[in-house]
Amino acid sequence: MKLHILGIAGTFMGGVAALARELGHAVEGSDQAVYPPMSTQLERLGIGLRQGYDPANISPDCDVVVVGNALSRGNPAVEQVLDEGRAYTSGAQWLSEQVLPGRDTLAVAGTHGKTTTTSILAFLLQAAGADPGFLVGGVAEDFGVSARIGDGRAFVVEADEYDTAFFDKRSKFVHYRPLVAILNNLEFDHADIFPDVAAIQRQFHHLVRTVPRRGRLVVNGEDARLAEVLEMGCWTPVERFGIDGEGLDWQARLLATDGSAFEVLHRGAARGEVHWPLLGRHNVMNGLAAIAAAHAAGADVAAALPALAGFRGVKRRLEVLGNHAGVTVYDDFAHHPTAIATTLAGLRARVGDARIVVAMEPRSNSMRLGAHADALAPSLAGADAVVFLQRPGLAWDAGKVVAALRGEGHAVADVAALVSTLRALVRDGDHVVFMSNGGFDGAPRRFLDAIAAGGT
Repeated sequence: MKLHILGIAGTFMGGVAALARELGHAVEGSDQAVYPPMSTQLERLGIGLRQGYDPANISPDCDVVVVGNALSRGNPAVEQVLDEGRAYTSGAQWLSEQVLPGRDTLAVAGTHGKTTTTSILAFLLQAAGADPGFLVGGVAEDFGVSARIGDGRAFVVEADEYDTAFFDKRSKFVHYRPLVAILNNLEFDHADIFPDVAAIQRQFHHLVRTVPRRGRLVVNGEDARLAEVLEMGCWTPVERFGIDGEGLDWQARLLATDGSAFEVLHRGAARGEVHWPLLGRHNVMNGLAAIAAAHAAGADVAAALPALAGFRGVKRRLEVLGNHAGVTVYDDFAHHPTAIATTLAGLRARVGDARIVVAMEPRSNSMRLGAHADALAPSLAGADAVVFLQRPGLAWDAGKVVAALRGEGHAVADVAALVSTLRALVRDGDHVVFMSNGGFDGAPRRFLDAIAAGGT
């Protein structure tokens, strides 16, 4: 079968492309914005990639068009597919029909930490000898790809609450029907499709409804909004995890303030210690959720825990791009105030009094609409200086956020000005973190190249 994937450079759709190729299908695709790491993965897999949504980019002999959720009615490729009566489906539906049948699906849901937790879970199951399949919303460093079929029974999938496609407004995760579901956390996000937190909670409850009674729900025991979801009805055994709180089945006892080491307790009994390169309380929670889910899937987690010392993480999750002239440059996917705050807190615990400088692109739909504008300055309290990229289409004034910052702040109109401003700001010993859930016009690499060429 031959597939054309619309929106192929997105992290989810790129994973679908990798799975389809591994299953022996011919795969091509098109997208408007193409940037690493997904573009690099697609090139390595030999998947034909066409720029833009010109209908002519879809080969006439394609059997089915897989439509990403970033495409809407009015898109020229979508209109042509409908006018010609071509067969089409969504990425989530294709996955549920072509990959998941006969597998034990482990789904990782939550406002934050899905990609990292999914990667940790797949890594733990691999360490336990399960050879899982997986689809991660990013490139897992330990596997070198964002998705694979795997020879084992388990399939780990990042379970997004965002809608499925222009013709299917349900959350993607309702398609997966998991045996084990992680509910990692729940906050307001995706302001373009959800009016409030209650609407997101209803979608999470739709996921809860699909988990069988022989399965398991692994739930953040510190999250009040998830507790409210379970109060709407629950038919599956629940195991709660956390660091602080009562009634936790799985608990972490911090052995290092930066989150790089912790002890794992299961119902009060020590199961082992984790010593790993990840930072922050949030990553301890991500790891604990993955450990509980791996146990629910039958893995001997006590035996697998030492392997986490070699866990390399996910690209663009506080990924160190390089160091020059004493300046360390990071690339991070943070797109929500909570994720920004926890990432900076973890880095602060590691670097101590060293200066942290943030370059911020408010790019997600919620960010651009201003849904998180009031929370941005407090979330950046861990930074000594911040440079905002305020593109012309931003619906709110970044200057107000800059004025409310604890440290130094700047707002610039383009990436060239951002790189120039950063070069003037940074000095030996600084840690510069680029935060965006998009390509950022290559800003992290451009800055690193600039300081390598001309110093700071």
